[in-house]
Amino acid sequence: MTLSPAARFALRAVMALGLAVIYVPLLVVLVNSVNADRAFGWPPSGFTGRWWSQALDNEGAREAVLTSVKAGLGATALALVLGTMAAFAVARYRFFGREAVSLVVVLPIALPGIVTGIALSNAFQVVLKPLGIGLGLFTVIVGHATFCVVTIYNNVLARLRRTGTSLEEASADLGADTFQTFRYVTFPNLRSALVAGALLSFALSFDEIIVTTFTAGPGAETLPIWIFSNLFRPNQAPVVNVLAAALIVLSVVPIWIAQRLSAGARTVA
Repeated sequence: MTLSPAARFALRAVMALGLAVIYVPLLVVLVNSVNADRAFGWPPSGFTGRWWSQALDNEGAREAVLTSVKAGLGATALALVLGTMAAFAVARYRFFGREAVSLVVVLPIALPGIVTGIALSNAFQVVLKPLGIGLGLFTVIVGHATFCVVTIYNNVLARLRRTGTSLEEASADLGADTFQTFRYVTFPNLRSALVAGALLSFALSFDEIIVTTFTAGPGAETLPIWIFSNLFRPNQAPVVNVLAAALIVLSVVPIWIAQRLSAGARTVA
């Protein structure tokens, strides 16, 4: 379909406007993290790195970052196991309810976060509380894993469907057992998909706030929760801007790496 010059110009203008709405506020946050004015007047009167030093010296902020890293790593590890197993089951076997399993695995990321959070909070109170397990880092990891598993599942399932079973069958014909085939054939083909899915899972977990609000307990304050709690405290405003800027970087970098890995895998295929 050929578009007229006016139509192309209009589409480009709308696209530029949409990107500006998304990325200009993020750019403002990044600039304010080095804005010398404590009130963040605009345009900045100067630039400084002292807010970053204050953020590094803030014990609450450091603990929140560490908690977010622990939650992200734990949720990613759990999602890697569950998502990969589910993807293999759906891609390699035919059984009653296979499509229903796929729907159940993908559904959590489509549900509103507040619905997932309330459901998990009620489940934890009913199941874990009688066992003496309260809300904390463990429940945060489980809560994050419910939607992180989707990224692993989708990446692994797509890769399994793209590669097929011919290489595995050839390996078996050459005398390799199941574990040898997985080690030398299946896993190398899945490696980039697993890494890309893990990076996306970590990024999703690191900046999650809604589900965390309902599943976190004492001692499990993640970075987004800390930012939200200190957002309207004037003395903490510079530190909040720095942590928000760091959160943007820590979210963008894994997603960019995952995109590059996926693009490279498609090129090889």
